[in-house]
Amino acid sequence: MTTSADPPAPPRPIRVLPTLVANQIAAGEVVERPASVVKELLENAIDAGAARISLDLEQGGIELVRVTDDGLGIPPDQLPLAIAPHATSKVESAADLEHIATLGFRGEALASIASVSRTSIRSRTRHDLAASVIEVEGSTVSAVRPAPGPVGTSVTVRNLFFNTPARRKFLRTLATEQDRCLDVLRQLALAHPAIGFRATVDGREVFSVPAGQSPQQRALDVLGKELAPQLLPVHADQFDDARGIVLWGLAGHPAVARGTSKHQHVFVNGRPVRDRTIQHAISEAYRGLIDHTRYPTVLLMLEMSPQGVDVNVHPQKAEVRFRDSSMVHSVILHALRGALRAADLTPTLSEVRASPPMAGLPGSGLETSPPPPGVFVPPDTARFVDYFTRFNPRAAEPIVYADHKPPQAEAPPELPRPRAEQRVLQVHKSFLVTQDEQGVVIIDQHALHERVMFEYLLARVLSGPGLEQQHLLAPVVVAAAPAHADRLCDLAPLLARIGVDARPIGPGQIGVHAFPTFLFDRGVDPADFIESLLEAAEDLAFVADAKAGGEAAMRRVLDMMACKAAVKAGDRLSDTELDELVKLRLEVERSSNCPHGRPTSVRLTIKELEKLFGRA
Repeated sequence: MTTSADPPAPPRPIRVLPTLVANQIAAGEVVERPASVVKELLENAIDAGAARISLDLEQGGIELVRVTDDGLGIPPDQLPLAIAPHATSKVESAADLEHIATLGFRGEALASIASVSRTSIRSRTRHDLAASVIEVEGSTVSAVRPAPGPVGTSVTVRNLFFNTPARRKFLRTLATEQDRCLDVLRQLALAHPAIGFRATVDGREVFSVPAGQSPQQRALDVLGKELAPQLLPVHADQFDDARGIVLWGLAGHPAVARGTSKHQHVFVNGRPVRDRTIQHAISEAYRGLIDHTRYPTVLLMLEMSPQGVDVNVHPQKAEVRFRDSSMVHSVILHALRGALRAADLTPTLSEVRASPPMAGLPGSGLETSPPPPGVFVPPDTARFVDYFTRFNPRAAEPIVYADHKPPQAEAPPELPRPRAEQRVLQVHKSFLVTQDEQGVVIIDQHALHERVMFEYLLARVLSGPGLEQQHLLAPVVVAAAPAHADRLCDLAPLLARIGVDARPIGPGQIGVHAFPTFLFDRGVDPADFIESLLEAAEDLAFVADAKAGGEAAMRRVLDMMACKAAVKAGDRLSDTELDELVKLRLEVERSSNCPHGRPTSVRLTIKELEKLFGRA
C-alpha cells in the first residue's frame, strides 16, 4: 500500500514481448472459441483449392478440431513459416489489400491457434513423394519430419486453451460450442457449393454434402428440402463497372420467418458477413409482411469487384465495408421486393399451424357486441362508398365542422370487378370465405382492410404534400401529461403531413383543431387517435425518427390510422362490400399480410382438403 508521502514509482521499461505472449494476445482477437479455429482452418482449406474438406470434432471442438482437405498442400520447407506470425502467401504488399480475393490473408491464424493449443500440421503437395509433419505446443516447435499421407493438408488442434485456463473458463457447454462449430461449417458450405463438405462429431457423421452442386441444390441440402416450396429465387445484375454487383439468392415466404436472425445467410465474394446495410435492406423488403419481432429466412450471395469492398475491418473478418453502400442497399432492396411482389404469399393452413401464434392486435378480436344505445349505424347499402365509410360509434356528441359541411370523401380508383363466379361468404361477421384455383381462401376482414387502408394512405402521403385535413369549429380537447404535450410538439412535422393540427391549449390539455378528412370519413374519434399517438410517443426512437422526417415513424402512424379506419371483426358487410374487399385483395400490394405482419388470408389447399376427408 502506498501513501501520498511515498515517492512515485519509476516508469517501467519498454520491452519487446516474447513471441509466445504476442501470439497469445493475437489469439485473444482471432481465437475466441473452437468455432474460431474451425473458421480459420476451413477458410485456409478453401483458399488451397480443395475439392473436398472434412471436419472432425471431439468434446465440442475443445479437445479436438481436425480439418483435412485435398488442396494444393504446403511444401516441407514452408511448414515452419505456416505457423510463424504474419506469414502468408496471399499478400505481398499493401497494394494487395485493395483487391483481396481470398478468405484468409492476415497470416496470423495458425500462429495464434498454435500458441493456445497442441497443434500439428501434416501436408503434402503433388510434387512430394510423402507428406511432412510439424508439431507445435506453446512455444515449442518440432522439426519437420516425413510422414505418410495423401496430397493435401490436415491440421489437428488439440486441448484448446490448455495453457491459458482463464480463457477456457469462458467457454460454454460442449453442446453449444459444438453447434457453433457446425454453424461455421454450414455457412461456408452454403457459400461454396462446388466443394464437398463432411463433418463428424465424436466419430459420428453429422453432416455431408457432395462436391459439384449448384447454389440452389446446396442451399436446399443445408437449409432443408422441406423449405423448397417456400423459397423464392432472387436475382440482380448491375455489374456494369468496377463498382457493380451481381446477386443471387433465395427469399423465404413470410410464413417461414423465425424468432432470430440465425436463418439469414449473407455472403460477399464467398465470405460469410454481417453488415448493417444489408440487414437494413432485408428488413425494409419485408416491412409489413412479418411481425417486427421476427426475421425472414434469406440467403443472399453477392459477387462484386474486390476493390468495391474492404474485408480488412474486423479481426475475425466477419464484417466488411462497402465503398458504395447505398448501391448495395438499393440492389438488395429492389431484388427482394421484386421477388416478393411477384409471388403469391398467401400461407397454407399447414404453414400457419407450423408458425408460432402472434400477439393479439387491435381490431382483430371478435367484436360482436351491439353498438351502444343511441348510436346510429347506417344500413349496409349506405356504407359501401369510400372504403366502407362508417359513423363514429364512440362519439357522444356530433363533430362540428368549421364550414358546417361534412367533408367530401376521396373516391378510390376504379378497379375491375371480380369474376361473377367468385362468390364470397361472410362467416361470423369476421371472416370471408372464397375460392381460387388452389383451394379455399379464408380472409380476415379486418386484417385485409387494414392493409388496403395502409397502402391507400401511404400512396397519398408519398405522392403529395400530405393528407387533406378538416378544420373543427371547436377543438376536441384531450387530457395529457405535460411530458406528453412536449412530445407532441416534437411530432409537429409528421402531424402536418398526415393532416393533424394538435397542440397544447392549457395545463394538461391538448386541443385537436384539425383532423385528416380520411379519418373523419371512416368515423375515427380524434381524441382516441391522439391518445394512441401519445402512447407511441413514449418510444423515444419513434420521436427521434419523426423529428428527422424518417419513414419508419411515418409508416408507424399510417399503420395506426389504417388499423382504426379499417372494418372490424363483428362488422356485417353487404354483398357489394364483400365483392369489393376480395377484389382489392388481388389489386393491393402485399395484401397477403396486414401492416403488423399478420396474414390477411389463409389457403386451405385441395390436398389439405382431401387429407381432411380421408381422400389423400
